[in-house]
Amino acid sequence: MKVLITGSNGLLGQKIIYALLKLNKGEQPIGKCKWPNVEAALTIIGTSKGENRLIEQNGYAFESLDIAQKDQVQQVIEKYRPDVIINTAAMTNVDACETQKEGCWAANVTAVQNLVDACQGLKATTGIAPQLIHLSTDFIFDGAKGSAYVETDQPNPLSYYALSKAESEKIVQASNLNWTIIRTIIVYGIVDHMSRSNIVLWAKDALTKGNAINVVDDQFRSPTLAEDLAQGCILAALKHKTGIYHVSGKDIMSVLELVQRVGRFWKLDLSPIKPIQSATLNQAAKRPPRTGFIIEKAMNELGYVPHSFEEGLEVLAQQLSVNQK
Repeated sequence: MKVLITGSNGLLGQKIIYALLKLNKGEQPIGKCKWPNVEAALTIIGTSKGENRLIEQNGYAFESLDIAQKDQVQQVIEKYRPDVIINTAAMTNVDACETQKEGCWAANVTAVQNLVDACQGLKATTGIAPQLIHLSTDFIFDGAKGSAYVETDQPNPLSYYALSKAESEKIVQASNLNWTIIRTIIVYGIVDHMSRSNIVLWAKDALTKGNAINVVDDQFRSPTLAEDLAQGCILAALKHKTGIYHVSGKDIMSVLELVQRVGRFWKLDLSPIKPIQSATLNQAAKRPPRTGFIIEKAMNELGYVPHSFEEGLEVLAQQLSVNQK
């Protein structure tokens, strides 16, 4: 099986590559699931804009690729003819998407159309098309339901970012490919060189320094460990599962509670945390007040088994201790 990952320099992309490398060595990646046996070595192709930023650069191929460029996408897919494409590349800064709409649409919609077109072109010439696994978001929902979302709930995007992701889902579903859409929520974890942050690392860093921080108490989410999300993507590929899956952490909490739990885990002073309402932030993009997913479908059909939030923080703590040595 040839697996091509877009956005391989990003948090999720890195985790997918490292998990696949472990499977190729007969080792168990980080995760609580029962991994399927990989009978033959997987061919792994990482693609991302610019140079490869992973510390480990052996055991897989890498191609510099901007999926918003149609010609580049066609060339890479024709070159490798992958069996599976996992599309993790996207513009995910919600406020930046609101102010840079052209760039958002190119990265999140045009790019997905390019992938679909290239896959369908490959199918026309070879009779075989890759399974396309596309990552999406809880933000396609408006948060008005008042309880956790299932795969069949209808999207109602509130922001331009959310609209772009909802449109990308429509493109994938309208294709004649074997497609899988994996929606997720607030992904956290550690990337190579610690080059990017996320809400968990931000909270830990701010509280370690004793900095005063404003944290919203009226938005509710299910934070997702990056290794768990990678597990869901890989299980969908290895088991050839198609359709829509909700893949996230299992604990639903307010953003305020999330930050407090980070502080308590690392035994930090919580007094610098100031609860605030979302309306006081004057953010460019509107957020859904409450999301969270019902993840039984992913657990039953994929074999997905997420860590609890504190278990996920323990994974981060172990990785941080290795990085600091």
